[in-house]
Amino acid sequence: MHLDDKDKQILNHLNQNSRLSMRELGRLVGMSSPAVSERIKQMESFGIIKGYHLQIDYEKAGYPVSCIIEATVKNGQYELFKKRVEKLNNVEFCHRIAGQACYMMKLHFKGLSEIEGFINNFSDLSQTVTHVIFSSVETNQKV
Repeated sequence: MHLDDKDKQILNHLNQNSRLSMRELGRLVGMSSPAVSERIKQMESFGIIKGYHLQIDYEKAGYPVSCIIEATVKNGQYELFKKRVEKLNNVEFCHRIAGQACYMMKLHFKGLSEIEGFINNFSDLSQTVTHVIFSSVETNQKV
C-alpha cells in the first residue's frame, strides 16, 4: 500500500491522539468520516496501523525510576534471555540491536534496589550497562 498525504495526516493525528472520533479526524484532514474510516481500515488491514496503545505515566503509577539497559548476552543464550524478559512486567520495550550490546531495553522501577535486583537476576545470562533516565525530551513523531 502506498501512503498519500491524507494517509500520513491521518497517521500523524492518530499518533498524537488515537482516541479521536472519525468525525473529528475527518474535520482535521478535510475528509468525510466514512472516508477516513475506510482509510484507517485499509491501513489496519495492511498492517501499517498495528494497534492503539496506552501511554502510561510510570512515575504516577508508582515506578519513578526509569532506565535504559544495554544487555550483552553470554554464551549465545538468546532464547533463555528472551524468555526471562518476557516474564517481567516493568519492561516498556526490549529490542535486539546491532553494535556492542545485543539488546536495548527500557524498564521502570520503584527504586534503585530493584535495578540492582534486575542486574543480579540477569548476571548469569548477560553483561549489562545501565543508564538511569533523568528526563525526556518531547518529540513530534511524524510520518
